[in-house]
Amino acid sequence: MDDRIDTYASLAPYASLAQRVIVITGPTASGKSEIALELAARIGGEILSLDSIAVYRGMDIGTAKPTLEDQNRVPHHLIDLVDPNESFSVACYLKESHRIVDELEAKNTPAIFVGGTPMFLKAVLRGFDPGPPADEAFRQSVERDLAQFGPLALHQRLQQVDPLAAHRIAPTDARRMIRALEVAYHTGQPLSHRQIQFDQAVAALACNVFWMSWDRAKLHHRINERVNKMFTSGLVQEVRGLLDNYGTLSKTAAQAVGYRELIESFETDNDLEKAKEFIAIHTRQLAKRQETWFRSFSEIRTVSLDENMNPESVAANIEKQLV
Repeated sequence: MDDRIDTYASLAPYASLAQRVIVITGPTASGKSEIALELAARIGGEILSLDSIAVYRGMDIGTAKPTLEDQNRVPHHLIDLVDPNESFSVACYLKESHRIVDELEAKNTPAIFVGGTPMFLKAVLRGFDPGPPADEAFRQSVERDLAQFGPLALHQRLQQVDPLAAHRIAPTDARRMIRALEVAYHTGQPLSHRQIQFDQAVAALACNVFWMSWDRAKLHHRINERVNKMFTSGLVQEVRGLLDNYGTLSKTAAQAVGYRELIESFETDNDLEKAKEFIAIHTRQLAKRQETWFRSFSEIRTVSLDENMNPESVAANIEKQLV
């Protein structure tokens, strides 16, 4: 067997954690963090962040990262893991997640995942195959072909290598097409064959996954309030400080809602009011995408919320439903 294939084909995927943990998820600004804090305090649990941006140090206000008071009240994990100019993959996240869940299980402490990053949640619930690490030389070669022959030719190449992945990936999604080709090249297996665990769901009543649901108009109001609070809390100064300290941020960090708009504003017209408006718009769009994404998960049980409820009563209700 090719040494390249032998090296990567044996990489074991991360198993599903769906029946080992509690998950509190929902759209941005849904109040899930406050509810999770109350639940953790009630059952003696610890919180694992399910936020792809909270892993970055210094990105605190825009991510609504738990305060020191919250962290002293309940131990938190999977925040402040890397500097914002470093890359951090789903595989890195799963490696840390499984390590922490194992440690918590060893001392009979409930693990409570909290957040709304879709790909992180999918990996926690369905498992994840990390595949081979990025091969920049291979990617640059494919990108040259893409520039010369166009996306349709690249999509046709993917159809020959991995027809199922080609069916799932749009010809306009160059990043995912390149990754699928890269995995096949390094492992000798189609990416779609290595991701079959993503189709293996757990019934909702067999796990503890709760979606915090709001009426759309009320959620938008909460989002607007959150954006206003971010600005009064110093988001502009936070982003300027990050750029001063690190120069440039990683691709993921720089594209985060709340950070991307301000970075673009600094580079162009420096109109902070317009940036604030864009942040609110993009956050509402993010919430809509989260809602659409999570409807596909059979594991999820919906918890309907309104302004008359408080985190304590919601947490008490969730505690009664735990299996």
